[in-house]
Amino acid sequence: MDKSKKVTQKVSTQQYIDIAEIRDNTVIMKNNTLLAVVLVSSINFALKSEEEQNAIISSYISFINSLAFPIQIVVQSRKLDISNYLDKLKLKQREQVNELLKIQIKEYRQYVGELVEMGEIMSKRFYVVVPYNPLEGTKKQGAVSKFFDSFKAVKLINLKQEKFLKYIQELDRRIGVIQSALSSMMVNSQRLDTQSLIELYYNSYNPNLSSRQRMVDKDKLRVED
Repeated sequence: MDKSKKVTQKVSTQQYIDIAEIRDNTVIMKNNTLLAVVLVSSINFALKSEEEQNAIISSYISFINSLAFPIQIVVQSRKLDISNYLDKLKLKQREQVNELLKIQIKEYRQYVGELVEMGEIMSKRFYVVVPYNPLEGTKKQGAVSKFFDSFKAVKLINLKQEKFLKYIQELDRRIGVIQSALSSMMVNSQRLDTQSLIELYYNSYNPNLSSRQRMVDKDKLRVED
């Protein structure tokens, strides 16, 4: 009997994800592209007057035509999470000295929780993903070059701080262009910070798990090598 055993090497799921690192409010991809994500508010277009609708459409057309770089618009639908609101109600219930009000808060909290659970109310979030690749504008890469380029993530991550900041400045400039254009359409926007980016990708890659297990703070995360 052959006693030799095949050693099965555990492969981390990180190897199948295109993200190399998230830091400084920026997503660093394995192909050396830097990404920033902007959370965008929604507007009720149907409630706008005809003049306002025409102005918004005109601003959007001008915005798209003026872009000198690609963007990605992402719409994400999720089951409404009101756990924080329910926790606050529970705290108010404990602090309430009036017994009648305490009962009313408890019943209201149960009613809202059951309503959301039974109705499966969905919430929508809108994002604009803004990329910057330090190599963009250079000659088109072939398949072999792209293959070896995927192993350069560590090189980018370990860039000297001044060079990394130079790339970030270009990304910041693009963010400014996007937010200025969105503002002209009466749409508010906010760039996601590092913690928000980690939560966004965690929830996107783990839709079922994220509903049961919340993301911990980035300072408490331990990333495997």
